[in-house]
Amino acid sequence: MAALEDGNCTKVTEFILLGFTESLEQQLPLFMVFLVIYIITLMGNLGMIALIKMNSRLHTPMYFFLCNLAIIDICYSSTIIPRMLMNFLADGKSISFNACFVQLYFFVAWVCSECFLLATMAYDRYIAICNPLLYSSVMSQRVSVPLVAGSCLTGFSNAMITVCFLSRLPYCGSNVIRHFFCDTPPLLALASNSYIAETIISFLAGLTTVGSLLIILLSYVFILYAILKIRSAQGRHKAFSTCSSHLTAVTVFYGTLIFTYLRPNTSYLLGRDQVASVFYTVVVPMMNPLIYSLRNKDVKEAFKQSMNIKLFSQ
Repeated sequence: MAALEDGNCTKVTEFILLGFTESLEQQLPLFMVFLVIYIITLMGNLGMIALIKMNSRLHTPMYFFLCNLAIIDICYSSTIIPRMLMNFLADGKSISFNACFVQLYFFVAWVCSECFLLATMAYDRYIAICNPLLYSSVMSQRVSVPLVAGSCLTGFSNAMITVCFLSRLPYCGSNVIRHFFCDTPPLLALASNSYIAETIISFLAGLTTVGSLLIILLSYVFILYAILKIRSAQGRHKAFSTCSSHLTAVTVFYGTLIFTYLRPNTSYLLGRDQVASVFYTVVVPMMNPLIYSLRNKDVKEAFKQSMNIKLFSQ
């Protein structure tokens, strides 16, 4: 273990990412699985961005937010997966102290940004269904751009506070992170005298997760009330179909996020928490383009139109 002596404390200068397994036989199969997932994630999200940019029918606030969601998914999966793939093939799984906290910073920043962006998308659906005549004016570019910028600014500010508190904690003794990336719970488990930092970080995590989730739930209460007032079954189905993709993405993302972070860090278990983390770091960024394309009529029609253009051009 690379370390520096400071009195009776051996300061950690690097960490060891324990990963999923120490079995050499399982390293290569896991590398191939996650490599394929990462390629699908990049292709799916880049394809979604290109489709929205190329098709004028998708130049609406809803798809502007979806385009930014795809960008965030690319960014935060790229913060985790490349390093994880490298560790599958490397003999040593060490990461320097500074590199660990840089990874943690960008991970927290992008995940928090996604929380607030999903809340913004719920508000967008609320305006579209509850106040359709005012939608164009309320969700204009002058409003939608600051909403996205505000989501990212809040996420990066949250990450800065989290990393400032975590990086200043004394890490004495063990430097083995029982995870496949530098995350808050396993780092807190390694640190000494972490009560104050844990309290503040838990408060920020709760404020971000619960706060954004409350916005989503409140938006959908009003949406549900508006849908129930629609007399025709076809009208109710059409209104609800515009929200189904977002609801699916929110359920998967927030379910695993709450399970991982809104619990005492003393209850952290290697296998169980790794599975939950895989969902929101690896699976969700891959699933989002599929969710929004397979369950969205406009996206499917835009995709067919773009394919027809390519075929005719050949």
